[in-house]
Amino acid sequence: MTKRIRPSLKDFVRRDFLASSILTAVLFGAALLLFPASHEAEGKGPQVTAQVPPR
Repeated sequence: MTKRIRPSLKDFVRRDFLASSILTAVLFGAALLLFPASHEAEGKGPQVTAQVPPR
């Protein structure tokens, strides 16, 4: 006797497709907001550099 663990594609309805598409779009949108693709999108605040003590 074979029992499927996952639902088949016959069980995948239009509502499931729309929900998964919306969730994917939200995930990518949040990723773009949290991790900007270009360095120009970052803030123009002061940059801190470490000072090396003299030897």
